[in-house]
Amino acid sequence: MSTTATSGSKRGHEMTREEKKVLAGTLVGTTIEWYDFFIYAQAAGFILATHFFNPLGEENAAMAQVVSWASLGISFLFRPLGAIVAGHIGDKFGRKVVLVLTLVGMGGATTLIGLLPTYAAIGIWAPIILVLLRILQGFSAGGEWGGAALMAVEHAPRHKRGLFGAYPQVGVPLGMLLATGFMFLMTSTLTPEQFESWGWRVPFLSSVVLIVVGYLIRVTVDESPVFKEMQLRKAESSAPLSQLMKKNKREVSLAAFIFAGNNAVGYMVIAFFSAYGVRALGMERSETLVASLVGGLGWLIFTMFGGYISDRIGRRLTFQIGYGVLIVWSIPMWLLLDTASLPLFAAAIFLLTIGLGPSYGPQSAMYAEMFPARVRYSGVSIGYAFGSIIGGAFAPMIAELILSQTGQGWMVGVYMVAICLISFIAVSFVRRSDQERDLHVEEAHQEYLSGHPEFIEENPTAAQMILDEGSARGPSS
Repeated sequence: MSTTATSGSKRGHEMTREEKKVLAGTLVGTTIEWYDFFIYAQAAGFILATHFFNPLGEENAAMAQVVSWASLGISFLFRPLGAIVAGHIGDKFGRKVVLVLTLVGMGGATTLIGLLPTYAAIGIWAPIILVLLRILQGFSAGGEWGGAALMAVEHAPRHKRGLFGAYPQVGVPLGMLLATGFMFLMTSTLTPEQFESWGWRVPFLSSVVLIVVGYLIRVTVDESPVFKEMQLRKAESSAPLSQLMKKNKREVSLAAFIFAGNNAVGYMVIAFFSAYGVRALGMERSETLVASLVGGLGWLIFTMFGGYISDRIGRRLTFQIGYGVLIVWSIPMWLLLDTASLPLFAAAIFLLTIGLGPSYGPQSAMYAEMFPARVRYSGVSIGYAFGSIIGGAFAPMIAELILSQTGQGWMVGVYMVAICLISFIAVSFVRRSDQERDLHVEEAHQEYLSGHPEFIEENPTAAQMILDEGSARGPSS
């Protein structure tokens, strides 16, 4: 039986070699996969409208940009399917196999986008194939986050779940920094003509190297101790998804709405602000990318801080503080953005990340604590996937439409406030007691037995052993 929980009761717990390997694997893997995702997001703001949606661009440049943002969002619609498939496989065969498969799927799609001919070369097939590859990215991303989050949290001592869970979360700002830095390198060292012709492809093609690195790291990480226990006990359900939707609808819904606000604001930082600075304010592309790098750095710092502080003041309160900051700052920040001054533009984004981090860092731990072990992978993955559809999927497109209709950037801020308010309300319904939940499987087996008397009748000895072990274990400290 795993000793993770009991060892976690000691405040002097020192990180083991295996725990370090797990955190490195989740951090590197999520960084690589989100790099792939964000390269597309930034290309959608800078280049894809002219290269893959030419007819629309000739007739209406604004509409071509809206469609380009829509191509970014369409992959989110396939995240739930990826989450369902990955959740089922992860709950059945382990977290590790899913992490490797999603890494290859995401990276392969990104590399192929870098090789894809433009509309001028192959006509309508260019946007069609682009969208299909984008769907593959979305499908892969749907299964990625849940596995990485649970690998980190299920290995964590109880009093460090928030901190451990922040490592896969940090993969998002790190992926953004990597993608933005690469794009900045291309735009600052190449002429505009070179970048438009072939330079934009280099960040996509480089993904093949990152796939190899991520794969080598992930295959060395041991499977989650919780899943090992479930493999040994063989008491988990044969259909975790059906059980999830039957018994945990509330948790799935809350998970989705909790994430929506953060994801929407996150995609403003990742892609929209840079494109807004160039197209609406006349700033240099390299300037807006520098501002994005500043924002990514702030997001990284405050995400780690959010995970750390949630172990001390609670996940719910940490989320509420983060969303409170986003609600207060989302409209006034446009006063700084619209100056088109690089220092003020960057400062506006950095200040936004003060709220973005605390409403993201504790997410892995909070979600893991909301679901019982037998459906945990499915629960966190599907909740996350639906939250990304509600929030970030079409946030840049919605922002572009608001901007084109009103001509006022601060009106986009109103949209950001509205969706963050929904998430603030949702997280307020999370039970504080969830943070004390034992993530080990004795609890899951107890619940399983209570709902399946036929298992007790058919396996009385095994059932009694599970009940006896749960009683002997008692409440965890």
